[in-house]
Order: sequence, then structure tokens, then C-alpha cells
Amino acid sequence: MAGLGAWNLARAALIILLLPRSLEQCGHISLSAPIVRLGDPITASCTISQNCSRLDSESHIVWKLEAELQPGERQQYLPNGTLQSTITLPHLNRSRALLSCCLHWGNSLQILDQAELQAGYPPATPHNLSCLMNLTTNSLTCQWEPGPNTHLSTNFTLKSFKSRGNCQSREDSIPDCVPEDGQSHCSIPRKHLQLYQNMGIWVQAKNALGTSMSPKLCLVPMDVVKLEPPTLWALGPSPEVAPPQPGCLRLRWETWKPSLHIDQKCELRHQPLLGEASWDLVGALPSRTLQYELCGLLPSTAYALQMRCTRWRLPGHWSNWSPSLELTTTQRAPTVRMDTWWRQRQLDPRTVDVQLFWQPVPLEEDSGQIQGYLVSWRPSDQAGADPMLCNTTELNCTFQLPSEAREVILEAYNTAGTSHPTPVVFLESGGPPLGRLHTVARDPHSLWVGWEPPSPQPRGYVIEWGLGPPSPSGSPKMWRMEHNGSIAGTLLQENIRPFQLYEITVTPLYQDTKGPSQHIYAYSQEMAPSHGPELHLRHIGKTWAQLEWAPEAPELGRSPLTHYTIFWTNAQDRSFSTVLNASSHSFVLRGLEPSSLYHVHLMAASQAWATNSTSLTLMTLALEESELHILLGLFGLLVLLICLCGAAQLCCRPSRKNPLWPSVPDPAHSSLGSWVPTITTEDTFQLPSLRDSSMPPITKITVLEEEEKKPGPWESNDSSGTCGLPSLVQAYVLQGDPRVPRIQPQPQSGTSDQVLYVQVLGSPTGPRPGHYLRCDSTQPLLGGLTPSPKSYENLWFQTSPLGTPEPLVPNPEDDCIFEPLLDFPLLQGLRVSGVEGLGGF
Repeated sequence: MAGLGAWNLARAALIILLLPRSLEQCGHISLSAPIVRLGDPITASCTISQNCSRLDSESHIVWKLEAELQPGERQQYLPNGTLQSTITLPHLNRSRALLSCCLHWGNSLQILDQAELQAGYPPATPHNLSCLMNLTTNSLTCQWEPGPNTHLSTNFTLKSFKSRGNCQSREDSIPDCVPEDGQSHCSIPRKHLQLYQNMGIWVQAKNALGTSMSPKLCLVPMDVVKLEPPTLWALGPSPEVAPPQPGCLRLRWETWKPSLHIDQKCELRHQPLLGEASWDLVGALPSRTLQYELCGLLPSTAYALQMRCTRWRLPGHWSNWSPSLELTTTQRAPTVRMDTWWRQRQLDPRTVDVQLFWQPVPLEEDSGQIQGYLVSWRPSDQAGADPMLCNTTELNCTFQLPSEAREVILEAYNTAGTSHPTPVVFLESGGPPLGRLHTVARDPHSLWVGWEPPSPQPRGYVIEWGLGPPSPSGSPKMWRMEHNGSIAGTLLQENIRPFQLYEITVTPLYQDTKGPSQHIYAYSQEMAPSHGPELHLRHIGKTWAQLEWAPEAPELGRSPLTHYTIFWTNAQDRSFSTVLNASSHSFVLRGLEPSSLYHVHLMAASQAWATNSTSLTLMTLALEESELHILLGLFGLLVLLICLCGAAQLCCRPSRKNPLWPSVPDPAHSSLGSWVPTITTEDTFQLPSLRDSSMPPITKITVLEEEEKKPGPWESNDSSGTCGLPSLVQAYVLQGDPRVPRIQPQPQSGTSDQVLYVQVLGSPTGPRPGHYLRCDSTQPLLGGLTPSPKSYENLWFQTSPLGTPEPLVPNPEDDCIFEPLLDFPLLQGLRVSGVEGLGGF
């Protein structure tokens, strides 16, 4: 903090040096307090003297806190002509800040004066004051915790005095101890101390905002003395002293020389070097003995030992722990039980080759370290030491014995001695065998071996396992002895790997004999088939194909097949599949398309994996020409049948027939009376005028007279178009505009589309048979979608606009042929009516 304040002051000084000479000594800042409590308000005023050359009526003082502009509260001219501006910062939340008084100079803002603002907290009370008398430096060292940061420069002072009582009264003052900056401890030299006299000690903290003191500590310097730790040494062997017992350590130590006149007590702790065991503490040890034998440790184990001491019978502080001393305990004879197993092979009638195996089983947590094994045999007729058969560090031994030997001795040894001898008796095979030996793979690295216990119950079992054939015969095997004869299985986890064939042997052990060994082969995890069966095409047709394959022979170490899957894909990359059981050897693909290409492959799957076989590409047969004709014929018949059904439905429904062609009456099956409405005396129709736009106009009225008459005013002198009509007849009326010129339609190609119009001719009174007029015209009898004329629209004439009848002249272009009425037998008795109204023409 002090460094930051000095930098701000240096910066302010540099700014002042850079000011124009005309602004030097122009302004001055006054503060209400140079240091305030953090968060409290602070007031400052800036005064500009009247002799400032830049001061005028328009001058305005500007405040800046660091780089931020601050609004001033008020600005006024004092009676002496100076300009003064005041600012109040309501909350100073910065521990250090630079306040600037500025004035506009041209286009820039010039700083007239600057002041450093400081804020912080009063010092907290120091706590946890403690003191130690250090005999090495011969001084009293005290330390404390200063408390939270005050953001201000705070000075700590260690104060003390001598006292005869309980520090209630002061006798002699002791010079103050001032620690270095940033430190919270201080040492009082020995020359200012009375080692066995009370002292009052406290810490004072002081800064610009206040002072605080810690609680007083009253003590005697020698009561807070802290000794230096002793030095540990191993106690070497001595002819006068017996060697240490197994699990014991002997050590000695030397106390710190300046504390030789002080009675001390010490503590010892130890910890094994290997592992993560915690420290074990041994009770107080008298310092006068300077040696100690530590027992109850693990034999043949390395330990780390440390010691510390303090004043005995008087107050004091424990010294630090001494540097570690590493020692190793002595060994003890092995305390183990030997599980043994053997294999015998007859070399000749008098010699047997024996391969002996053993496994040491610790009987205690600390069974002693084993350095080797001894195998010996004592003949029954020989006294003295047993002849040595093996001395090895391995867990097996091979030796030869006479055929009559039935027992050997096995021992474990180390530098401390040998274990209890274990007799190995070679049992004869004579017990009952096991029942139903089986295995189950739990995972790729374990096998469960189960059996049915025989009767009587064995005392134990020996389980052997190792790689089966085709592994070498000399490959090592694992073995285990189970001492519980009632179990019916065990889990093998040692040296089990996937995809390996293991030979497992189980032998029951009885009291004086053993049962026959039984073998079984097993995998912890089998491999997938090496390859799938080869796929063949046996027969093929237009929509089917028969496939076949030969199943592969079972392979050793390969998982048996569980199912097949056939996949086939057509030319459009549509895939199909089916699953078959493992006993299937053929399959027929159905639903194929003729003359199509297919890709087929077979996948053989087991519990372990799946393997694809060779792929097969086939093409179905094409259809024959006769089959193609049959299919086309059937398709044509189907289309024809659909067309006939549609036509029948269309003809049977008038609503669907009328929109396609007009309904033309058949003259042979109708009467003319039904065509022309019968006008009775009771029915009177009001004929509309030709000017009525809502009435369809009359196209033509043809009047025929039987006897020759003079042409009236409405008849044409050109009789070439009338063909000399013999009688008057009621004509059929067509709708249209008579004033529009008629255009003769062009004859169509062929005669199938012509409709023959027929005009019936007859006399209303004469008994002679009537005639008919046939007109060869291509115009339909009823036009397009025009409905049949209403009864009031079948008019012989229309009224002209002037009110006089206007005859309708027949078209001379009509091609009319008159023939006798004899070809229409049904029209011979037709009575023509409705001509009475034509008499006025």
C-alpha cells in the first residue's frame, strides 16, 4: 500500500511539473480528512487564486476522481476574489484514489492540483499470542495473528514488562520489540529476560484510524522453553548382550547438549516403511536410560523411528520430532502349513520318479519370511540325519525314491530356523470316484468346476488345471487343495485366459487313500468359427431359387453354431433376410422376380461370434414366349372387361348418357301426337313478341298446300326451293335467329354421323294418305344441349315489331325429297292437328 501511495504522489508531482507556467500555484485542494474509514464520506475544496491569468467570469472548476469526472456541489467567488469549488464524495469505496482539480485551458483540461485519498479500517485486535523460550538462540520468541487487512499502513509492537506478582504490577520495563514489515513474530533477547520471573507481554497494533491491543500474556520464560529433539542411534550387537528376539529392535539416543541439566521425558513412534500404516506411539521414556528395546513388531520388516522430548515434572513444550531412524527387525522361523501334492512314475521295478508340489499356508499374520525348502527321506532301517533330497526356493521338486518308500519330510527355513516338519505320505488309489464332473465359464478369466461328492465324504480335493492338448506335455500346471470335503465345486481364477483349452483334473482325498483322478476339458471363452460354410445354388426357377450348404465339422476351441442367417439383395438394393436354425442345410428363396439379378450370402453365428460365408450371385430364369402371350392375353381380357363394365354402367343410366349425345326420338316407336302439344279450347297461350329477348326465336316455318294456289305476298316467285309441295302440313320448328344467314355445313367424312330430318306432310280433311319429306342434312335434329321446345315456343309465325304477322320463308338451300308415306306404316293413321290457325296466311 505504501508503494502505491508513493507512486500516486510521484505521478501528481510529474503532472504539476508539466503544467504551463501561467497555471503554477493557481489552485490548491483542501481535504476534510486525509484518511477516512472505508465507505465514509469525504469533502474536498479547490481554491483558485485571483492572480491566476486564466481566471475569468466564465471559468468553471472540474473535479476528477482518478479518470472519472465528478460533479461539484457548488462554485462561488469569495470576497478576496478567489474562485472556490467544493465536492463531497458520499461513499469512498476505494482504499486509495487520486482526486484532481481541473480547469479548462483552451481545448484541453488542465490539472491545477491533486490530492491522494486513503480509506481503510482501524486495526483489529491481535489474537492467539504465544511465546516459546528457545535455548538455541537464547531468546524469547512470540508470535500472533494480526487479523484482517486494514488497507492502511499498520504498525505492530511487542510490549512487555517484568513483574513480581501475577503481572498486576509493573516492576521493570522491557524495550519494545518491533517486527519487520509483513511479519507477525518478534524475539526478545536473553539480556532483557529474567528466566524465572513473571513477564507481562502483549501486542499493540496502530494505524491512522486507531489503536488496538491484544490480551496480556503472563508467563515465566523457562515455563515455555522448547527443547531441541534428541538424536537416535541403532544399538549394535554386543558380546555381553544377547541378540534381540524376532520382532524386536534396540536403539539409543543422545539429548541436546544445552539441555543436559534439564530433566526430560521422551516419546517414541514407529511406522513400517512399506505400506500406508499410521504411526504407532510408545509411552513416555525416561531420558536417563538413553537406550530402549522395542518389541512386538513384525519380523523381518523395516521400520522408521522418531523421538521427541520435553521438560520432566515442569511445564514446557514438546520438541520437534527427530529425524527418522530406519531399522529392520530380526527374522523368526517360518510358521506355515504345507499343502502338498505329487505325481509318481515307475522307472523300473525298484525305482520311482516322484514330482512333489507344495504350497505354504501362513498360520499367523506374521509367519516369518521363507528363504528356502528342504525335502528329506529317512529310510526305516537307517538312523541319524535324514538324507537330503531337495534344497530349493521353488514350490516343487523332482527326485527318485525306492519303490517301497511311502513318506518324505518337507520343511521351510530361514536364518532364524526351520518350520515344523510336514510329512508327505504317498497314498494309494483305492477310494470311490467323483460323480458327474462338469464346468461352466463364468467369464473369460474364470471357470467353475463342479462335481457330485462321492460317498463316503472325502477329507478334501486336489484340483489341477493347465493348458490342454496340443500344448507341450511339460507345460506348467496350477493346482489347489480344498480341505473341505463337503463342497461340490470351486472357482478357478488363476492363470485362466480366453480362447484356451484347459485340462482340469479333480482327485478326491480320503483318510488313508485317494480316489481316481477325473479329467475334463473346457474353455473360459470359445472363439468364433474360423469360416462359414460354402454356399451353393442347387436349383433355380423364374421366381425361386434353392440354396444348399455343407455344415462345417466342429473345431476344437470353436463355439458350436447356433443359427444361420441368409441375406439376399436385388438389383434395386432392397435387402431381405431370414434366420434358420443350426440343423438347416438348405433353403428356398421365394417371391423373386423373373430375369432378375440377386446377391446372396450366408452368415453362420455362434454364442461367441458370427462369420460370413462366400457370397453367391444368381439370376432367375426369364419367362417363355408362350407364358408371355398368356399374360398379355389375360391382361387384354381384363382391360376389355373393365371397358364393357364401364359402357354398361354408362348406358344404363340416362343421367350419364344424355351429356354424351342427344336423345333423338325413334319415329318407329312413337306418335307424332306426342311431339306436338295438343291445344284445347281451355288452354290459351299468350304468344310473346319477337322483341322479347327471353323467348328463343323461330328459325323456319314451312307451309305446304295440297292444291296449287297463287303465291301470296310472303311467298317467293322462285319455286325451285319449294319442290311443289302437295299439301299443307304442320312443320317442325327449329330454334334460331331467322335473320342470321344460314351456312350450309360441310358434309362430314362418311355417312354414319348424318341424321335424317323428316317433315310429315298431310291434309287435315282429305282421306288420301299423307306424304313425308326427308331432308338430307348433317345438322342434328336437336342442337347441342338445347332442350326440347316448350309448348308455347312451337309457333307457326311471330309478330313483327309493327304488329303484323311476318312469315318465315323456308331456306331454298334445303335439299328435300318427297316420297310416299307408304314406308312409315305407323304414320299412316297419324292425325295432323293444329293447322286451323294457318288459315289467315
